[in-house]
Amino acid sequence: MLQILVILSLFSFFISAQTLANPSLKPNVILIYADDLGPGLLGFNGQKIIKTPHIDQLANQGMRFNNAFGCIYCAPARGSLLTGIHDGHQKRWQITQGGQTIKIDQGKITEEAAAQKLSKAQQAKPNEIFLAQLAQQAGYVTAQFGKLDWGFQTTHKRLKRHGWDTYLGYMDHQRAHGFYPTYLWKDGAKLPLPGNTHLDAGKTIEHYNPAMTVKRRDRTGKQTYSQNVFIKHILRFLDDHQDQPFFIYHSTQLPHGPVDIPEVHADFVNDKRLTEVEKEYASMVKMLDDHVGLIMKKLKERKLDRKTIVIFTSDNGHEIYYFQNKGVTRKRTYHGDNDVFKGTMGLAGMKWTSWQGGMRVPLIVRWPDQIKANSQSDLLVAGYDFMPTLVQFWQTQVPKGKDGISFAPTLLGKTQNKTHNYIYIANNAVITKDSWKLVQKKNKYYLFNLNNDPKEKRNLSESHPKQLKRLRVIMKREKNAPRKDV
Repeated sequence: MLQILVILSLFSFFISAQTLANPSLKPNVILIYADDLGPGLLGFNGQKIIKTPHIDQLANQGMRFNNAFGCIYCAPARGSLLTGIHDGHQKRWQITQGGQTIKIDQGKITEEAAAQKLSKAQQAKPNEIFLAQLAQQAGYVTAQFGKLDWGFQTTHKRLKRHGWDTYLGYMDHQRAHGFYPTYLWKDGAKLPLPGNTHLDAGKTIEHYNPAMTVKRRDRTGKQTYSQNVFIKHILRFLDDHQDQPFFIYHSTQLPHGPVDIPEVHADFVNDKRLTEVEKEYASMVKMLDDHVGLIMKKLKERKLDRKTIVIFTSDNGHEIYYFQNKGVTRKRTYHGDNDVFKGTMGLAGMKWTSWQGGMRVPLIVRWPDQIKANSQSDLLVAGYDFMPTLVQFWQTQVPKGKDGISFAPTLLGKTQNKTHNYIYIANNAVITKDSWKLVQKKNKYYLFNLNNDPKEKRNLSESHPKQLKRLRVIMKREKNAPRKDV
């Protein structure tokens, strides 16, 4: 029996090692990047109202991470993902001002004036390398669908510089707060969307009452929903590229607010637990799950299922877009006690905050035959770890000076020899491997032991001066530190 176990163990190790060494086994990658999706919105994390069977199936067939972090809002999270560095570095990515294309379409500014504004933002350094470029170097076709780049405004030139062979989506993240744009950008050209007439993409007002519900559901000038366009083109891309390795990055708008959806899903129409706007929000999460299901179905149809790594995660933690201003019975609370969906799973804070509810994200990675089904990991993972992890599967080199650490060994069931001693987020938060966390707000420090206090209720900064000093040293070193990769 012992000999058999040893042989099986060696065989498993050989297969895993071969995966990272044999070019014929280089997997396709689909990275589905949800927007403001708290971990508590998913069924496998205990969600009781919204059924998410397709995302749950990903978790059942792959590995889920219980200690994964994005950033506190969308632009730095996406920048960190695509550059492989944390979001606390000096100048970071000098995020551009959104709304430029809206103003151009409204005739308020010229294209030349908008281009001049964008030119003042920090450009890519000549030697800077981005995630999609590494895929290109490994022979992959790269495609991005959704909220393009990290924002809030990008250009065709930048998207090509960052390594995208093809793309479809919003160049302006401010316009992406609406779901019915008059056009989307596809490979440098405008793709008109039939029946859409609102220059602000039909953005609704975040003020919910019965009158606003009537206005929000008025479909005048709102015929073609952006998410339906994205999924149509993703499925078409899979049809067209089934015979060549690909990297798809789907940065969906769902379920980012303001709330808007073509129709309330049948699951929620008669659900008396929910207000009308909560029914619509739940339908947005449901649509995201349905689209995950369509992608998985297409992979199976094209016999790509076992050749493709599918990653599902989010940019940051939960945000509530569905409270009503009049007649409201639910109000924001520190631990989301009155959130009908419990999107933060009771963790403190939400998006925009450095508490756990604002930064902790769901993370699932599925690859049949390579990643153990229905497995879990408590490894400390940050958004900037995707670059070295995927590069290991793509069999190319990680650029020098990046902050991430590959978690590929954990995915393949091997020993994770290299791990983060700490991660740094939002330029004011440190989380260590031994579960200590420090947050700086102005001149005050908040110290927590997440093992004993995951909801961050007890500030230990006075009772644990040695730990406070240790984490303050890390924070001082990382805060606005020069980049080492350029």
